[in-house]
Amino acid sequence: MTRTGLLTLGEVPDDAAARFEALAGQRADRVPLQHLTGRAPFRHLELAVGPGVFVPRPETEQLVEWALARLAGVAEPVVVDLGSGSGAIALSIAHEHPGARVTAVERDPGAIEWTRHNAAARAAAGDRPVEVLSGDMTDPGLLAELDGTVDLVVSNPPYVPDGATVPREVADHDPPLALWGGPDGLDVVRGLLRTAARLLRPGGGLGIEHADQQGGALPALVRASGGWTDVADHPDLAGRPRYTTAHRDRG
Repeated sequence: MTRTGLLTLGEVPDDAAARFEALAGQRADRVPLQHLTGRAPFRHLELAVGPGVFVPRPETEQLVEWALARLAGVAEPVVVDLGSGSGAIALSIAHEHPGARVTAVERDPGAIEWTRHNAAARAAAGDRPVEVLSGDMTDPGLLAELDGTVDLVVSNPPYVPDGATVPREVADHDPPLALWGGPDGLDVVRGLLRTAARLLRPGGGLGIEHADQQGGALPALVRASGGWTDVADHPDLAGRPRYTTAHRDRG
């Protein structure tokens, strides 16, 4: 029911009260709220989520904002979202830039079922269909047919350093493949950079989310890998370092 309707509700039926109490107990046991409701808001979309898929976070919306600004004025940009999970980034770009040709890549067999479900729902709602591909973002042969033609590569990759302390909602319920990134949290990103360098056209854009402790390390890694210009880091709405961007060298 609507929030307004809830305010004017005289009493809660016994079966609804019992269900609410059970849900509150699960939340008290640190089950993510989004798993209990089965949905997660992200920009202008509401996505289906649950066990087996990473719950999209509001801070990732800033990366999408950057991506859309980068694509402004390009009629039919080619976009690849690496490690798509629920599809939040890919589906938001397709929704807000109707001309974009978006491919969402996901490795985890559990998570990709959620990607496909959400992609089908958005296509049914009238958005341009997003291609969902099962694949590893570090695979040297991934999307080889697009080499040198992609306008934008975006990713919210696994970047939590091994052994880091995370909330129970994350440790117990987010899939490990979406979280852990090796000793410094950047192992997967190293392979991602090679893939992005291969896929992007000269001048194409790259945007990668990272942990707030990696605001220096990730830009340094991008610069050291070579072939990138305009390497910059950006804060989230709380002012914490959150994502790195760059462009493929035109030379």
